[in-house]
Amino acid sequence: MSAPSLVQAVAKRGWLSKMLKPVATWYTYAAGYRQMGLRADDLISEENETVLAALKRLTPKESYDRIYRIRRATQLSLTHKLLPKNEWTTQEEDVPYLRPLIDQIEAEAAEKAALDTLTIVKN
Repeated sequence: MSAPSLVQAVAKRGWLSKMLKPVATWYTYAAGYRQMGLRADDLISEENETVLAALKRLTPKESYDRIYRIRRATQLSLTHKLLPKNEWTTQEEDVPYLRPLIDQIEAEAAEKAALDTLTIVKN
């Protein structure tokens, strides 16, 4: 189940979008995950069955890259260091790779639930 989002409400109002864009950019860098080479989807907890199923659908390269980024960030955290600025994850590199799979799995589960509760009426 996905968390509630205000994205559509903010996107409909241009003035609100313009006002919140600098705050969102600041918050992204204040969170610090990009300074450790992580992507936003690397922060999604693996304790959910849906996320585990999405991880199984990743290509071997995406899976390896994810594990590498997480291990490198863990090592940086243990040594209390950050990556050099040229190795930080940029906004262009921080594209969702796991969220589309999670959404697809949730849609499949909703469709399955709808089909499982389908009743057939005979005349």
